[in-house]
Amino acid sequence: MEAVDELIRISREAGLPAEIYHLKAAGEANWPKMDAAIAKVEAARREGLRITADMYTYTAGATGFDACLPPWARAGGSAALFPRLADPETRARILAEMKQPGSWENLCRAAGSPERILLVEFKSEALKPLTGKTLAEAARARGRDPWETVLDLVYEDRTRVGVVFFLMSEDNVRRQLRLPWVSFGSDAASMAPEEPFTRSSAHPRAYGNFARLLGRYARDEKLMSLEEAVRRLTGFPASNLGLPGRGLLQEGMFADVAVFDPATIADRSTYDRPHQYAVGMRHVFVNGVAVLLDGEHTGARPGRALRGPGAARRP
Repeated sequence: MEAVDELIRISREAGLPAEIYHLKAAGEANWPKMDAAIAKVEAARREGLRITADMYTYTAGATGFDACLPPWARAGGSAALFPRLADPETRARILAEMKQPGSWENLCRAAGSPERILLVEFKSEALKPLTGKTLAEAARARGRDPWETVLDLVYEDRTRVGVVFFLMSEDNVRRQLRLPWVSFGSDAASMAPEEPFTRSSAHPRAYGNFARLLGRYARDEKLMSLEEAVRRLTGFPASNLGLPGRGLLQEGMFADVAVFDPATIADRSTYDRPHQYAVGMRHVFVNGVAVLLDGEHTGARPGRALRGPGAARRP
């Protein structure tokens, strides 16, 4: 709630549009706050402020185990963290603070239990067999406390370890979907169901976020019209990002066109089997060039870097 207040204040005082990235109430204790957060934004919009938000269509978020460590332990980056984890006294202090409620956002605690934390990405080949297991399963296999296991895995992998946290309420996801000022983003890098991507797991939003909106929530559950779903995947976010010539099918604009079957469009990616393409997408044109025809990539790469109004201008 404090962050929403801050964003609205910045928009008002700077005279700028502002985007909530991402809109969600993470952690069961925060689920009841969603209505109040929405009310704050809608009051600001009635005031004339350009406040918008984006979201993804899932109840889990994905980041790393660094989101479970106290901020002081992460100060100085990885080069400073790993020696702290190797020092018994400092490690004991980190562990004690992880287990107790604090003033910082601990996503391990927000998830509620180690069964709601999924391990998805390791650098170490020795740890990759744990991919797709929950933190609870990994802890049992190692005969360690889950909190100890978090520190063990970070130290052994020498990374933050990629993790999926089940944090959000499906009721809140549906409530947010209905808001006309919310657009959608996958919050994921491009990937494919082949090497080297399949060496690690992934969040299903990487493959299914947009098809899930069009199929499950617009067509099947009718939380919005298909036309409204398309608007909030195309013209609306392009306008928010200040990308001229993008997002609409109009003469004079760049020919970016996605052709899908509204009867079959659907996500197939799951938390257990994330590396699965969505179905129902027929053709894709980028800058007027066919990139996908009848569901098959043409090999063309006509894309270009897009720069919004915040990009540095060269002389």
